[in-house]
Amino acid sequence: MSAGHAVAGESAPVAGQQAFPWRFTTPLYVGSSLNPINSAIIATALVPIADGLHVSVGSTAVLVTSLYLASAIAQPTAGKLAEVVGPRRVFLGGILLVLLGGLVGGFGDSLAMLTVARVLIGIGTSAGYPSAMVLIRRRAARAGLDAPPGSVLGGLAIAGMATAAVGPPLGGLLVGAAGWHWAFLINIPVTVAALLVTARWVPKDPAPEPGESSSVPGGFRGVARRIDLAGIVGFAASTTALIIFLMSLPAADWTAFGVFVVAAVPTVLWELRAPEPFFDLRGLAANGPLSRTYLRQALTLVGVYTVMYGVTEWMEAAHGYSSTVAGLLLLPMAGVSALLARPLATRNLVRGPLVVSAVTMLAGSAAIVLLTSRSPALVIVLVTLIFGITSAATTVGNQTTLYLQALPQQIGTAAGLFRTFSYLGTIVSSVITGLVFHHGVTDRALHGLGLVLVGTGLAVLLLTVLDRRLMGRAESRTHHTDSRTPLP
Repeated sequence: MSAGHAVAGESAPVAGQQAFPWRFTTPLYVGSSLNPINSAIIATALVPIADGLHVSVGSTAVLVTSLYLASAIAQPTAGKLAEVVGPRRVFLGGILLVLLGGLVGGFGDSLAMLTVARVLIGIGTSAGYPSAMVLIRRRAARAGLDAPPGSVLGGLAIAGMATAAVGPPLGGLLVGAAGWHWAFLINIPVTVAALLVTARWVPKDPAPEPGESSSVPGGFRGVARRIDLAGIVGFAASTTALIIFLMSLPAADWTAFGVFVVAAVPTVLWELRAPEPFFDLRGLAANGPLSRTYLRQALTLVGVYTVMYGVTEWMEAAHGYSSTVAGLLLLPMAGVSALLARPLATRNLVRGPLVVSAVTMLAGSAAIVLLTSRSPALVIVLVTLIFGITSAATTVGNQTTLYLQALPQQIGTAAGLFRTFSYLGTIVSSVITGLVFHHGVTDRALHGLGLVLVGTGLAVLLLTVLDRRLMGRAESRTHHTDSRTPLP
């Protein structure tokens, strides 16, 4: 039986790289790209939405924050569900939610309806990446692969970075040609196509092994216990309150902070006692390398997204560029990220890309301190290109490290938390930019922003070079004994 045909079911064994034909990986790439493209595509639609609904532009910010909040909470939740009820089911369920969100938003006529649509899209798109990681990890185990499938992981990285890059220009074209509703309606043809290829090419979730069925409780109560529903609710409440507090700075919302404390304390106590915790605090504390990977990813993305949003804001306010020109000046940064991701991932390098990521972040941050409103566009592009290298190196290096450091049976939750920490980095970058530019977007403020990023980059560099658990190349590791076990 051919490799391409084998992915339609689980009856045929797979071996080596034949485990990942394009029919298997294409749906995973499409599903994983839905979140970043929906995060980016709304940017050009906010002003037309405000005009169309006769609301202030500031009020449309809820359409951005609602998706961030929903995604930060839903990513690890979807990963946990993928581990318990099956990654294909969760993957398909997520696509259906995105389709529903596209319909609600596309035909919505109020800000409330659009917010509901963005929440649905945020939850639905969050299923893509963690479910894909579960599918890839399990298929690699069936194939007996000791090292990570670098080319496949690189494809996931490219799917995220490339779609995030094309989101604003694609949104601009759609909104300009057909109206702001198409910032939502575009999800309909994309999700229909994703549903078709997933149903046809991604294998069905296997049934439990004969000796395993009794250990998997059935019904809603059984699934709720397995996924730790109480832990998920506590995590959602505390994370929501924390993000609201962070986004309120510098005018601190102490009520949100109080809710965070009230929700977080009992959640931590519950998770420490739960037999199958959603947020395995003990496991995370014991797995120091994985904790450092999460922190390294968040801190690095603070730098990358500060450039994407903060430097862009400075280009418009202090340099006098239009939003269109500022966006075009950032395209080379996204292009470099996408071009570098695959060759880096294919070689399964770990320490090297992470060191490069930290060094380039330091260099780029120092260069920001030297920029002025008289700097030519070419110099600005060169500075952002440095951060393009940072983006590619950190995404590939940390993703490969995550694959190696997470327990195989917990790769879905771990991948979801990886994305949650990425969102926290994005939110912190927004907070830092708002604080530094609070009294005006000037060259001096930009230099202050650069100095903050220099300190952040130094922290990332220390987290990398002092981590003795990072190897040069991803080989078989502590999970070697699990690599040839059959799929559950």
